[in-house]
Amino acid sequence: MPENKANSILDKATFEALFKSHFVHLCNFAVQFVGDMDTARDITQKIFIHLWENRAQMDPNKAIRSYLFTSVKNRCLNHIRDQKKYRSRILDVDIHEVDIAFEENHMAVDELQNRIESALNRLPDKCRLVFELSRYEGKKYQEIADKLDISKKTVEAHMSRALRSLREDLGDYLYILVLFGTNYFW
Repeated sequence: MPENKANSILDKATFEALFKSHFVHLCNFAVQFVGDMDTARDITQKIFIHLWENRAQMDPNKAIRSYLFTSVKNRCLNHIRDQKKYRSRILDVDIHEVDIAFEENHMAVDELQNRIESALNRLPDKCRLVFELSRYEGKKYQEIADKLDISKKTVEAHMSRALRSLREDLGDYLYILVLFGTNYFW
């Protein structure tokens, strides 16, 4: 499809100048949200690609700098949501991996498994159900909300409550989790 320069507010030279003057700043802005420069660069590059591909639809009265920063922020927030930033890593560890790692100490593994089950059983029914659907069945928050006929925000609240309760109940097992490389969980 040929480029319609008459309708485009960005020509190639203007776009390149915009990219050179804003890319680093936008990456530094994005890294504040996602905590990883590679991800920040990827997000920023995608924003510029989107801008170039949709340059004909850009409103010439809209501040481009504001548009870029808002787009980066929104895409970062989407990335965080998609990565389930608040996802617990302790219960993502397959108990069989725990058995292999601690073959000589089955008692510790059994005790940890019992503590996890006990902590889950102390959760309110709906809270536990939401947690199990998320962690054991791998369902996304929206899928859980649809299945239980509740809002996505309610699902998030149940997950937050469950994770907080599990952190409190399993706090003395944190050293085991660190051994699995899960020192940035929850």
